[in-house]
Amino acid sequence: MHIMEGFLPLNWCVFWYALSLPVVVYGACKMSGLMKNSRDVLPLLAVSGAFIFVLSSLKMPSVTGSCSHPTGTGIGAILFGPWITSLLSVIVLIYQAIFLAHGGLTTLGANTFSMGIVGPLAGFLVYKACMKRDVNMYVAVFLAATLADWLTYIVTSIQLALAFPAAVGGALASFEAFLAVFAITQVPLAIVEGVVSALLFKYIVQLRSDVLLKLNVASPSVLKKLKEACA
Repeated sequence: MHIMEGFLPLNWCVFWYALSLPVVVYGACKMSGLMKNSRDVLPLLAVSGAFIFVLSSLKMPSVTGSCSHPTGTGIGAILFGPWITSLLSVIVLIYQAIFLAHGGLTTLGANTFSMGIVGPLAGFLVYKACMKRDVNMYVAVFLAATLADWLTYIVTSIQLALAFPAAVGGALASFEAFLAVFAITQVPLAIVEGVVSALLFKYIVQLRSDVLLKLNVASPSVLKKLKEACA
């Protein structure tokens, strides 16, 4: 991730576009409603988008046709949900493809599905599950961001394996090979991303806890405990 321009066969490009487009359109509808009804959260929305852009631009060579990097989608998924985060991600991916030669337009559907849909959805579900079990919020953010990153690369490995099955062992053998190469750089990168995301979230709690309440990210009692701990 990102899968580079022209790397996937046309049929797989079309397939991933078909899966991603409805989700992005739904995310656009959700964002439109947010912008109309909750304009006070827009600065935080901009920060979430910038966080995705900056982290996902820090690429490290990993395997032919792709690279490893943080994704930054965990924070957006926690704050605004996976669907709005999918739209933020596709905006970032389009900009990177056109101006940074990072990813591509033909592979935009595949990159959006892995980084902008599966990753944020995983992070969102992990965060909600942690909060239901009274896990410390910063630990929950760390786990959500880390697992969102790892799931992104698992899906990317699946995408590459389906497009380029091994001569012996087929797609499963290819998946294992891609995943093994990604893991060398992605496992530590995701852990670092989780730590950075938790630190950013701590900053948000201290400055804009009112927005977290409005977005139903945390309860008043949880935020009170966190503020008291930092006092």
